[in-house]
Amino acid sequence: MIEKINKIRQVINSKAEETEGTRRATGVSSATAEEEKSAQSPPNPEVLPKPKRQRFTAAYKLRILQETESCTESGQVGQILRREGLYASHLTKWRQQRQEGALKSLSSNKRGRKPKTETLMANKIDELEKENEELRKKLKQAESVIGVQKKISELFGIAMESLQMNGSI
Repeated sequence: MIEKINKIRQVINSKAEETEGTRRATGVSSATAEEEKSAQSPPNPEVLPKPKRQRFTAAYKLRILQETESCTESGQVGQILRREGLYASHLTKWRQQRQEGALKSLSSNKRGRKPKTETLMANKIDELEKENEELRKKLKQAESVIGVQKKISELFGIAMESLQMNGSI
């Protein structure tokens, strides 16, 4: 019975070795492959800069759209996309923008957060209230000046009607 168990173990071990060998395409053990990689060249200590996001002008987008729409043979659009480093999703998005009319007015759009209309209205109301207050002060001042002029004319006995007739007022 011990002989049967040993025989089964040998069969299992031999099958495990066969399957283990088929997993490695190179036939090189993992320890030697790592040693060879590290012996070839040291790691590069230079930090690569983060790639910048591409920004396309409206004129560029329209030019590429016209160029892709003028393609007649299969594969030409793909060739343009590879040449320019673009994706098909760019074309889809740009066509949608063109249809909405966004590409024509793209240059006048301001970037960043848009101001809320309530804030704009509140600012306008504040400005108008200040102007209204200034005008009220000027009106009071003008009324007081006119009142003083009336009192002076009464004191000196000058009739307002006679001044008006002479054309001085």
